[in-house]
Amino acid sequence: MRLSQMLFVTLRDDPADAEIPSHKLLLRAGYIRRIGSGIYAYLPLMWRVLQKVSQIVREEMNATGAQECLLPQLQPADLWKESGRWDTYTKAEGIMFSLIDRREQQLGLGPTHEEVITAIARDMIRSYRQLPLHLYQIQTKFRDEIRPRFGLMRGREFIMKDGYSFHADEASLKETYQDMYKAYSNILRRSGLAFRAVEADSGAIGGSGSTEFMVLAEAGEDEVLYTEDGKYAANVEKAVSLPIDAETSRFTTYEKRDTPGTETIEKVCQLLNCSPTQLVKNVLYQTVYDNGITVLVLVSIRGDQEVNEVKLQNELTKLAPEYGAKTIISLNVPNVEAQQAWTAKSLPLGYIAPDIADEYINANKQIHPKFLRLVDQTAVDLKNFVTGANEAGYHVVGANWGEHFKLPRLVVDIRKARPGDRAIHNPEQTLFSARGIEAGHIFQLGTKYSQAMGATYTNEQGEEKPLLMGCFGVGVSRLAQAAVEQSYDKDGIIWPVAITPYHAIVTIPNIKDAQQIEIAQKLYTELNQAGIETLLDDRDERAGVKFKDADLIGIPYRIVTGRAIANGKVEVVERATRNSQEIVIEEVTTTLKQWITAAIQVKN
Repeated sequence: MRLSQMLFVTLRDDPADAEIPSHKLLLRAGYIRRIGSGIYAYLPLMWRVLQKVSQIVREEMNATGAQECLLPQLQPADLWKESGRWDTYTKAEGIMFSLIDRREQQLGLGPTHEEVITAIARDMIRSYRQLPLHLYQIQTKFRDEIRPRFGLMRGREFIMKDGYSFHADEASLKETYQDMYKAYSNILRRSGLAFRAVEADSGAIGGSGSTEFMVLAEAGEDEVLYTEDGKYAANVEKAVSLPIDAETSRFTTYEKRDTPGTETIEKVCQLLNCSPTQLVKNVLYQTVYDNGITVLVLVSIRGDQEVNEVKLQNELTKLAPEYGAKTIISLNVPNVEAQQAWTAKSLPLGYIAPDIADEYINANKQIHPKFLRLVDQTAVDLKNFVTGANEAGYHVVGANWGEHFKLPRLVVDIRKARPGDRAIHNPEQTLFSARGIEAGHIFQLGTKYSQAMGATYTNEQGEEKPLLMGCFGVGVSRLAQAAVEQSYDKDGIIWPVAITPYHAIVTIPNIKDAQQIEIAQKLYTELNQAGIETLLDDRDERAGVKFKDADLIGIPYRIVTGRAIANGKVEVVERATRNSQEIVIEEVTTTLKQWITAAIQVKN
């Protein structure tokens, strides 16, 4: 492609609304154009990158026996109501674009396709003889992000590959899960990316086991905790660990202490000269279920630990049937305004004890009349601990479970693991932290959707059983930007060879020099005929402008028909290393072919 004929406009300055390097560079280099909040046009260079990523995905998926299809973006609300996720996606998380058509029917723009594929399986799969079955698509998805940011990383419209598998038994599901683990690793490796596969929370998708594939980058939104022995890695939302040991309490008798102005852990520990590991803090949450019931949740946890709200939400979701509900609409620490809707009297905030009375709740039909009490494992074994006294300005010391406070019946792990904690698989290993961009996620869904939607098959014994399902997603457009986030310098993008829009760019320094033009056009034609995808910068611009643009757009090899042509050579510059060498004109095509082949094979 000749740049003089291409839609090619670069920017010298960073766009004001771009926050991270990859977002800035893709805009500056003319790969994408912002159309609205979280909505981008993929311009010709970007579309070539996306096509290459998609092709790698297709090759790896097809190699496992998965079959490509295309599912509708418009989805009837009735399907989502069958699975119980309509309210979750339109109210709780609020990420689904929903609309009403001219027939007054509710529809949603698909953020994901579990319901659609399950409905298809329900209608078409009858017997175990049809199993296992694995379908996938590469499709535009829609999510109404509260705060679209970082360009293609968190947009409201994006390209994703999602796949769904159906099985008769757990062994078959796990086999496909392992196939996808290998395929996803291959996709990222072939794309030229450094990544880490980590244990993950299943979130609103549901199911049991799940693994995220994280592209390692400082601007990653996710935190990954891992051990150096390579035997453990998990998203911080899912991570488990052993906390540091609690110090022995210096208090030996139970008594109430005057502790004015100590609403924080730091202040009370300073006043009482104690360690936060000797303290039980009690954190109040308000959760609303999908049937409108509000439940007040009191979490008791060791003073030096933080509540992992993802883990907490998972525990509360398990309890939904006890309140006649299916899922959670919201979970938060209630502010003063929110408390006014249910408090019978003012709460002693900062001084709450594990046994705060249920009489604080002014119950009505929407408010459950009792506190739901949970205790984190870190607080269970504490002896002679410090905690609130249910009275502003006072704490108690020397407290014990079973003696001064009743231990809640629900003992859970809802603490947030953090760097420096000891690993569970080997306490001699400590957890380290890295930032990552989630590029892929695989789930073992089990029967979550098939049971809810009545998708069954007949087994060898003639019995009707729910289908077991797997779900596997790759963010195609996110992966492309993640590659930029992982590989750039002060001058621009450095594309991995496997997914670069073009392998080489031939630059003519002086467009008025007939010999430079002749050799450039000759090389341009030869390279493309040899399968080396090549751009020709034949614009009437200064050489410096052309060199800067070549660096900015990140093409792996730049061929310059400059002064060296007098010696029958051209200058070839490798973008990643900036290594420059003069190569005989007749050997350029062969040399580049070898370099490109070697660069791609390294990742395979």
